[in-house]
Amino acid sequence: VQLQASGGGLVQAGESLRLSCTASGGTFSRYGMGWFRQAPGKEREFVALSRWTGQTNYADSVKGRFTLSRDNAKNTVYLQMNSLKHEDTAIYYCVVDTPPAKIQSEIYFARGYDYWGQGTQVTVSS
Repeated sequence: VQLQASGGGLVQAGESLRLSCTASGGTFSRYGMGWFRQAPGKEREFVALSRWTGQTNYADSVKGRFTLSRDNAKNTVYLQMNSLKHEDTAIYYCVVDTPPAKIQSEIYFARGYDYWGQGTQVTVSS
């Protein structure tokens, strides 16, 4: 499994960005796909996950501002980030939740994911 992320950049607070992550090497319509992020000096944290069942989960800090979508035909997941805040500044990593799919309580922990993209930097100036 390989993941290729893109779309990061430098924006001002209140602006928007869209991240993309394209996967290869598997049947991704049956996999969960999503994003974590890591700010300087902080642990990697959960952002959002689109589960293969169709359910999407978000971190409380991004609910209402970020939207995760996926195109299974393209093996791609998108993270639309609106109303960006300075505290959203981080390296964003896409992940794949390969079978057996994680139970709900497990999806929030980075240690449970085996496949990671290379990371894309998002910087929000205040």
